[in-house]
Amino acid sequence: QVQLVESGGGLVQDGGSLRLSCVASGRVSSINAMGWYRQAPGRQRELVATIVTGGSTNYADSVKDRFTISRDNARNTVYLQMNSLNPEDTAVYYCHAYTFFTRRDYWGQGTQVTVSS
Repeated sequence: QVQLVESGGGLVQDGGSLRLSCVASGRVSSINAMGWYRQAPGRQRELVATIVTGGSTNYADSVKDRFTISRDNARNTVYLQMNSLNPEDTAVYYCHAYTFFTRRDYWGQGTQVTVSS
């Protein structure tokens, strides 16, 4: 089992920045990929960014050049640095982890990000 706890959400003005953190616990050695998803009211959950064990990253087109995903293996933590935020980025942001061996998905409880215009 893997547990994920997010933090760092909040209210920010248009053009501002926030950094989200996700701490993993449990069988963290089994995690092969981690990432961030978001879900805005009335919309489906969508991929924001991912990072795999080898360090490769992937971003949604809507956040490229504004958001950066990174990890600190010593702290079992993944970060999402969000710059140049706009109201369209308002959503609940979820941390996600995937284990290839067991083909399981794990989710955090979500953290609210609200960007005011």
